[in-house]
Amino acid sequence: MAHEVLVVGGGIGGLTAAALLSARGVNVCLLEKEPRGGGCATTSERFGYTFETGASLYASWQTNEIHARVFSELAVAPPEVRPATPAYVVRLPDGRDVIVACDDEEFYENLRAAFPECADAGVKFYREIAAVGSALRRIARRVPDLRTASLARALRAALSEARVARRVLAGLNHTAAQHLSGTSHRFRRFIDVQLQIFGQRDSSACAYLYAAVALMLPRWGMYAMRGGAASLADALTESIRKSGGTVRFNAPVLRLAYDAQGLAIGVDLLSGERVEATRAVVSNLTVWDTYGKLVGASRTPDSVRRRLKDLHGWGAYLLYLGLDEETREHLPADHILALTDWQENEVYDPESAQFMFGSAPSWDTRAPDGKRAVTVSTFTESSQWFSFHEDETEHEEQDQAMLETWWERIHKAMPELGAGVEVIETATPRTFYDYTRRRLGMVGGVGQSLDVFGLNSLTHRTALTNLFMVGDTVFPGQGVAAVTQSALIVANEIAPPGKR
Repeated sequence: MAHEVLVVGGGIGGLTAAALLSARGVNVCLLEKEPRGGGCATTSERFGYTFETGASLYASWQTNEIHARVFSELAVAPPEVRPATPAYVVRLPDGRDVIVACDDEEFYENLRAAFPECADAGVKFYREIAAVGSALRRIARRVPDLRTASLARALRAALSEARVARRVLAGLNHTAAQHLSGTSHRFRRFIDVQLQIFGQRDSSACAYLYAAVALMLPRWGMYAMRGGAASLADALTESIRKSGGTVRFNAPVLRLAYDAQGLAIGVDLLSGERVEATRAVVSNLTVWDTYGKLVGASRTPDSVRRRLKDLHGWGAYLLYLGLDEETREHLPADHILALTDWQENEVYDPESAQFMFGSAPSWDTRAPDGKRAVTVSTFTESSQWFSFHEDETEHEEQDQAMLETWWERIHKAMPELGAGVEVIETATPRTFYDYTRRRLGMVGGVGQSLDVFGLNSLTHRTALTNLFMVGDTVFPGQGVAAVTQSALIVANEIAPPGKR
């Protein structure tokens, strides 16, 4: 069977690309190995609870942002979202809570109270990134494919932000740390814990321009989604079908199929079936897996192979918890980003210094009566979960040891929990690998350091002219909004709107 475009992988990026292309009249077929779409953004159901596999905070759902732009083309309504107010609270090791508020004066007052030793420098830093981040946000609306846009388009977009263009250009090759002069170690750790969540790098390595947007996202407003990101995946799946596209679940793809000239002409499924593509193939696999599994080692250029070897991503260790409603009333917010250790005179280590506590909202508890579903997410080095395991018992012992370590840290950082919380289940990088087949179960894309940011970022284009990539390992980065933007970029390149 032949289609114009094949999409391999039913994560949010693949589903969005397929939904946009089918809405534009392209004959699309999406292939996903699991019985439901969503990929890393799926939910886990246990004992009456429905858990999200991430922080459960979603950006850019305002009326003029990326999701509204996408759903304006689709045949279905978007999922229900409501503002998370506040987006989250950063809890410091001394127990102080810093509310990340949208209102400038409220937020700056919070900063001054929490960091009196560098209050002016801290506020100055945020005022600067507010201007830079807002400019970059507006540029992205005009030119979502900025990384690969023509020079003329990029210049027109930049010139429209003339008042801050000089600051943007000056910061192009800077890390966030280079703009934190005058701030204290405590304030830098406050920045580190947030950048690690949103960019998988601390301030010493995270690109300044990426940091400017990432740190402003919660200030601009973040949202909770009814049913979690799985509801977004379901809406996109429905849209593909309503627009005449094909969705095939339980259809694992083995490799690309090639013609005599080396052009991708489709894919071979694990079942032995070949599905052809007459225009393009879109991979929603990671960049490692796109080349390692779809393209194949023999067809991967040496330059790409060397680049992939140097890329690094993190794994996640998750605790799925049941929280008493009464206990929730004693917490400052649904989402608490906890910094557990100042790590004085040390390189920042997210594996031991932070976790995100994310509770389902009161209007969508995803839990039995009187309870709420909670996901606690932590960072872990993925490779350690795939080494030295002779049998499953060793993995279970490692899981148990990690659970005990984090259970103690969580209660130390959040003493209000007391006995009002219980462990329902855990998830390791092995869990993510079993479900998604992402390399080593790594999630969240690649860390946004200077070597993978801006002109150095991985784009949607590949070594094959008709193979494209979407997802969190290509421009513009991690998060559902960024993944959605990557899908819009690919859809616009394959079938620009209004030019069918």
